[in-house]
Amino acid sequence: MPIPEAVRPPRLVATDLDGTLVHSDRSISPRTRAAVLAVQEAGAQFVMVTARPPRWMHDLADLVGAHGVAIVANGAILYDVVQRKAIRTALIDPRIALEVALAIRAEVPEVEFAIERTDRYGQEPRYLNRWPTPDDTLFAEVDELLSEPAAKLLVRHPSWHSDDLLARIGPLVGTRVTASHSGGSSLVEISASGVSKAAMLAEFAAEQGITADQAIAFGDSLNDLPMLAWAGTSYGMGNAHADVLAMADVVCPTNDEDGVATVLEELFNLA
Repeated sequence: MPIPEAVRPPRLVATDLDGTLVHSDRSISPRTRAAVLAVQEAGAQFVMVTARPPRWMHDLADLVGAHGVAIVANGAILYDVVQRKAIRTALIDPRIALEVALAIRAEVPEVEFAIERTDRYGQEPRYLNRWPTPDDTLFAEVDELLSEPAAKLLVRHPSWHSDDLLARIGPLVGTRVTASHSGGSSLVEISASGVSKAAMLAEFAAEQGITADQAIAFGDSLNDLPMLAWAGTSYGMGNAHADVLAMADVVCPTNDEDGVATVLEELFNLA
């Protein structure tokens, strides 16, 4: 795993969470935490860029550094983790979202929908949520779920692989929205048109006076591809989707092998 000399050391480190920084058991190892904190102590900006909703970030507040923010919901929300509030959003227009949802259901009737708003999760009653539902979950049919702007529209199929579901949905939605997936089982995630991890990260970096060639990024799934393409040097995890492995500048050890920490330790000469 040779480290390109041009990025020693970067000014900005951007990383996905699940499948990348986070172990398969959803923990972050002491080694990785130590590396992240050392990188920030060395003066680099560290940014978590994730498909997770805001409520799944609060346990990671110790890693956000002085800027205090994370990019969540696949780039739809710049979120102040410490203050627990959205700073900037790029949400799906309700009219467009409903048109897209109805078109998907007409083509694939067995799908079910859920949504993430900036401050609330909602789902159709039959939607199979693989995580505990929040106490204030909105249970409703899709027209009510999409009566307000959403950060993400979640589309789940009972049995198809996420790649197959995305392949079917992509031509239906066109450029009206952005469709991708983060490796979730039988799940496709839809954001507003033009929304991506890369778009919000580029805005954040520009505000810090940092250019793409001064940044590195880590990822493992299809929703990471725009971010990896934007960064001066991209790292695909050893456990990554085949498309990520094909485009990444460097393939590093897996998430369970602390691949991000391995790279940071070398780039920043951490003991």
